[in-house]
Amino acid sequence: MLRILAWSLLAAYLITVGLWPAAIAPVSLAFAGLGAAVAAIPGPVLALAAGVAWLKHRPAPVKAA
Repeated sequence: MLRILAWSLLAAYLITVGLWPAAIAPVSLAFAGLGAAVAAIPGPVLALAAGVAWLKHRPAPVKAA
């Protein structure tokens, strides 16, 4: 039983190590592209967009009864 468990763990480890770089590559490329897109937008424009989004979606003031 222990031998079967050890072989199963070894197989799972080898599959994980072999597939991990191929599986994470598209994710890292997507984050790199997102970073490049954000870097292309000037900082004041991002700050203005954040301010507009906050003003548009801020919670309504609660009136005390």
